[in-house]
Amino acid sequence: MHRIFYRARHGFTLIELLVVLAVLALLTGLITPNYLDRVSQAREVTLKTNLAGLRTAIDQFYRDKGRYPNELADLVESRYIREVPQDPVTERSDTWIAVPPKGAASAAGKVFDVKSGATGQAKDGASYSAW
Repeated sequence: MHRIFYRARHGFTLIELLVVLAVLALLTGLITPNYLDRVSQAREVTLKTNLAGLRTAIDQFYRDKGRYPNELADLVESRYIREVPQDPVTERSDTWIAVPPKGAASAAGKVFDVKSGATGQAKDGASYSAW
């Protein structure tokens, strides 16, 4: 009688590895667009929140001092905000565009409103700089 020795299997075959890699690639392809959409949506929400916070601080500054700030740093110095927030689209805090007041109020400060300095459009089609 002949003895038959079976070799113990160690590891995976090439076909098994290719199948696993194909499944991982498929899952990655399905998940990545959703992830990128969520990141973009989070940036837009953060931008709107930062703009609302800056505008509120500008309004409070005006109510308290009777004039608008000359620059956003005045809001920090007067402790209306802790720091000038980062624009989440440009990822910088120095790209905000200060909108001066119109008419007679222009002599009383230089920052009536603030806009984003980011280029491009949001998902709703509006320009970031129009918010």
